[in-house]
Amino acid sequence: MVPKDPSREAHFPSIEKKYGEPMKYWFAVMKKLDGKKYPEQIAHLRENFGFSQAHANALVMFSRGSVSSRRHETPADYFKSIKPEQAKTMKKIFKAIQSKFPKLELVIAWNQPMLKSGGEYIFGASAATNHILIAPWDQQVLKEFTPHFAEYRVNKKTIALPNDWPVDEKVLQKMIKASIKK
Repeated sequence: MVPKDPSREAHFPSIEKKYGEPMKYWFAVMKKLDGKKYPEQIAHLRENFGFSQAHANALVMFSRGSVSSRRHETPADYFKSIKPEQAKTMKKIFKAIQSKFPKLELVIAWNQPMLKSGGEYIFGASAATNHILIAPWDQQVLKEFTPHFAEYRVNKKTIALPNDWPVDEKVLQKMIKASIKK
């Protein structure tokens, strides 16, 4: 589970408790790994000390100067960080959904825009280099709506759409309706 506090330091008490050494010890371990590539540092912690991926990532990234896992404070910040064409399409996607479902809250989670209903995630989107990924949170809904996206690449949990996708409001709204019913 992602800690509510996005700082890398939020993991430190758990690291000390689970692996039995104070952070001073772990910083010394990281000092010895200075200059190694990220995957090597992660592998070292996992193989030699039994670190989980989350704890290894927190320690490695903190040691590299990244103090927070949060890259975007707001959806607007996220949209500023991607290609203008992608931002335009993604804004249309969220607008199409929220016009029919105004109670859904647009938030940043996992460093991407997501729609929430109360405490539950309903839908998310993210920008990749050459496409936009959309994802209903419910995998059954993805399966149900796969035929509507037959001309696009449907992955295990996402649908890859072109950056200039002509937003199909009706399909998106039906997808969200199906997600909310579940």
